Amino acid sequence: MKKLNIGILGATGIVGQNYIRLLQNHPWFQIIDVAASPRSANKTYKEAVEQKWQMAIPIPHNLQNLIVRDVQDFDSMSNKVDFVFSAISLPNKEDIKNIEFKYAEKGIPVISNNSAHRWTPDVPMIIGEINYEHVNVIPIQQKRRGFKKGFVVVKPNCSLQSYLTPIYALEKAGYKLDKLIITTLQAVSGAGYPGVSSMDMVDNIIPYIDGEEEKTEREPLKILGTVGEDGIINNNSIEISTTCTRVPVIDGHTASVNIHFTDKIPKKDEIITIWRNFKSIPQELDLPFAPTQPIIYLENIDRPQPKKDRDNDKGMAVTVGRLREDNVFDYKFVSLSHNTIRGAAGGAILNAELLVTKGFIK
Repeated sequence: MKKLNIGILGATGIVGQNYIRLLQNHPWFQIIDVAASPRSANKTYKEAVEQKWQMAIPIPHNLQNLIVRDVQDFDSMSNKVDFVFSAISLPNKEDIKNIEFKYAEKGIPVISNNSAHRWTPDVPMIIGEINYEHVNVIPIQQKRRGFKKGFVVVKPNCSLQSYLTPIYALEKAGYKLDKLIITTLQAVSGAGYPGVSSMDMVDNIIPYIDGEEEKTEREPLKILGTVGEDGIINNNSIEISTTCTRVPVIDGHTASVNIHFTDKIPKKDEIITIWRNFKSIPQELDLPFAPTQPIIYLENIDRPQPKKDRDNDKGMAVTVGRLREDNVFDYKFVSLSHNTIRGAAGGAILNAELLVTKGFIK
């Protein structure tokens, strides 16, 4: 297929850099536009980013001389851009909302990594393997807001992506859950760059991340919800209690999960079989960023571990282990996902691929 032309909003930040790293040699997409704050505008991408480039690859040669556009200079964007990934970082969430909707108003689909629109009812918040049908909210959004070709789609917070797919797989198999207690052990890269001070992080665990527990408890309700006339109707059938901590790990969010079933309780071997056999639309469509096996279960008693398992299946799989009976609830397990790939740019790229195959991006 002819490659689609894309732009990166917030291209000089860590998430923007990750988009650029992951999109190198993508079979469907090519970057032709980079935008950032006024501080970086009118510089070459190399000039704007070389002092803060954090990726394990050099700045791609084909992007070094691209002129960085002011992210709020909508009219200077090339008319050849088919859609944009948004990794804007601004202190005011309302400013991010307005900017993303402005691009949509201009006819540009926006696939966002930001939290600003996650609770906008007519903006779908998608994990490709779970709620792919939420793309059907897009026509509702376009009609309500007067968008023609443009729209905004977001991906959820990185913390919940380490555990929600295994939960959904059990629900989809007919085993409904009503209570979850979760403790996350989140990598320092989730705080961005420069992130948490080394004096705070080395030889330490920080038992609080601002806003993270609220996101981890609330966002699944929208993701597991249904499409209504005006947007997403939340699913309030599962109670979720979380404690979110920051641990001295570079990449990979781990979750310790205790689960309680509503009525039917599967056997342990059946749960493992459900996870190992689970596939969804991204796998059926063989999307480039889709993991071949979305849930990988490891029998080793001491796995998963971030250092050994975060990169499983392109960094896009959820790796699970230590499934055992729980003395208070029914079962407990440990799960892991790569927070800057599956939980951030990679998850958004998968969403874009899904939107292309469903005809929303052309």
